Amino acid sequence: MKGFVKDIETLAVKNAAFRQVLYTAKHCQLVLMALKPKEEIGAEVHKLDQFFRVEEGSGEAVLDGVHTALRSGFAVVVPAGTKHNIINTGTVPLKLYTLYAPPNHRDGVVHQTRQDAEADHEHFDGKTTE
Repeated sequence: MKGFVKDIETLAVKNAAFRQVLYTAKHCQLVLMALKPKEEIGAEVHKLDQFFRVEEGSGEAVLDGVHTALRSGFAVVVPAGTKHNIINTGTVPLKLYTLYAPPNHRDGVVHQTRQDAEADHEHFDGKTTE
């Protein structure tokens, strides 16, 4: 079967890795993320669009300096060129998934910690899951 059909909520809640690329298509990419309490993805700007969905925990989205509280069920759409950050402001891990359009990371990559992600200067290399 082509494509990805799985229970994303369960996968997101069970994920303990800072970043785990689940599926990479030609024009988008599905990635799980887990932020420890007080951890953040780090302020960044992409030349692509990005979508976040919070499945568990609480945090804050910062888009071009505007801070908005997040909790389970919240979605965030980040248009290309927007300076953004997601911060875990809670006391438990913030579990979420994100869609990059187009892909941003190497297919299948797993970074257990933010430090691992920062040390690995990987980027999408054009290879898709299928």
